[in-house]
Amino acid sequence: MLEDQFDPLPDVRDGLTRLERIVLYVLSETQKERGGRNVPTAMLYGRVVEYINISEAQLVACLQRLGAADHF
Repeated sequence: MLEDQFDPLPDVRDGLTRLERIVLYVLSETQKERGGRNVPTAMLYGRVVEYINISEAQLVACLQRLGAADHF
């Protein structure tokens, strides 16, 4: 499903896929709203699906690729 909507290839400029870029953007904006505090995964998921239709498992896999595996 994700591959049909978004290009899964990493961008040559920074190596991020479109999904990873969306996740990082939403995470950054949500952290700002929360005064720099950590963002619960459930809250992040709820906000990410406003931009892109993904499953919880896809979000978790994306976060793991980005190095957030230790923070669950």
